[in-house]
Amino acid sequence: MVDIRQHNVPNSPKWGIIVAALLLGNKSDRMNSPSSAVYSPGRQATILIVDDAPDSLELLDEMLRCEGYQTFVANSGPRAIDLAQRVQPDLILLDVMMPGMDGFETCRRLKGHPETTGIPVIFVSACTGTDDVVLGFDHGAVDYISKPVRLPEVRARVRTQLQMQSSSEHQKRQARRLRMIVEGMDEGLMLVGADGRIQYANPASERCLGYSESELAGRPLAALLAEPAANDYAAYFDRRDDAVLVRCQGTREVLLQQADGSLRPMDLNLSPMAPGEQLYVALLHDISHHKQSENALQRAALADPLTGIANRRLFDTCLEREWQRAIRTARPLSLLVLDVDHFKLYNDLLGHAAGDQCLQAVAGTLQAHALRATDLAARYGGEEFVLLLPDTPQAGAAKLAESIRADVERLRVPNPRSTTSDFVTVSVGAATFVPTQFDDIRSLFLAADRAMYDAKAAGRNQVLAVEGGYAWDAMHRALAR
Repeated sequence: MVDIRQHNVPNSPKWGIIVAALLLGNKSDRMNSPSSAVYSPGRQATILIVDDAPDSLELLDEMLRCEGYQTFVANSGPRAIDLAQRVQPDLILLDVMMPGMDGFETCRRLKGHPETTGIPVIFVSACTGTDDVVLGFDHGAVDYISKPVRLPEVRARVRTQLQMQSSSEHQKRQARRLRMIVEGMDEGLMLVGADGRIQYANPASERCLGYSESELAGRPLAALLAEPAANDYAAYFDRRDDAVLVRCQGTREVLLQQADGSLRPMDLNLSPMAPGEQLYVALLHDISHHKQSENALQRAALADPLTGIANRRLFDTCLEREWQRAIRTARPLSLLVLDVDHFKLYNDLLGHAAGDQCLQAVAGTLQAHALRATDLAARYGGEEFVLLLPDTPQAGAAKLAESIRADVERLRVPNPRSTTSDFVTVSVGAATFVPTQFDDIRSLFLAADRAMYDAKAAGRNQVLAVEGGYAWDAMHRALAR
């Protein structure tokens, strides 16, 4: 698996915080060691001072105690290592020139031990040559102070180092908590490189796909998809077709191939981390339960017995599903409501058998315009029909409504008592919402139904399209007051 710590955290308002948890180290890093309890403003910082010169040791000890720090002192390297392991100080001030084990060797051993490797070390030494300073940093020191010490400088460097450590550890603790959130998500989350290959997959992705982490590592995202989505996503990462880019961005219903070869329906949302960022976030939402529910409803014969198209019960179920999907994806949802003009006059003159044939002809015309798998034509009741159009803007809904109106008229079913036309006609209301959590699902049907009645009042055999939603409704309520 590619080490996702190689990547910088992007400045993305949508994914930045979550993915920061993934990009800031692994579970064996320093934040799980005892030395992770670094100074924060809410507690007294602990400093270990190591120096074999009593005067220097006493001077630094007194100065740091006056600053409010808790101090420990050691006059040799071995003593310093022992104290550091037991006390776990927030910072170590370490002299270089000491008998036996010098400061460089002491620092090397501190950095080589898992319990003390994360404790920052500042060298305090009279060895101020460039080679000595460079050697100090090479051994893992974070700063180097020259003797004789200047107390204001020591205070400033100690304070700065503790603040830096506090900020760094706070970010790591936040990252660890956020990593736990990502790894505990019910939805699958994967990081995908610019080449379309998976670089990270959270446990939910592994569970829903049936692959282990190592099996997903480096696998092209497109290789997990069934056609036509597989070809689209492969082309997406090749940047070959602008139309493909549009189809693959945002949320799309796809079939993912599981390890056992079965196909699982899911909503796939693919988004770049940030503009220009060569890393993508893929979210997987399992919709197999919803698909099973759909199949069960179909098996329960949720069709209108007269016309053969969906009945009101199936329409209500699909409207609820598509309404929630439109809220998640912020995409337009359109609904057409159409009513046969002067149908009572038609029925009274020609009888119910002719009336049934008329309704069947209108239903067939309506069904012929439900071209996508997500479109749903239904008989709502009596001579009233509906057509649900997910992911359809107002202009597209209005155009389709006019096509339906014209095709019904072209059926040339005689309607002798109609004052609108010599033939059967329909009035159509079209409503388009981009719904939010603030909207009531009933408002979409009410808006389309009202538009249909307005079309009748304006002379029948015509289309009236409106656009709604929370902001639209609020504006009209305000105008009504």
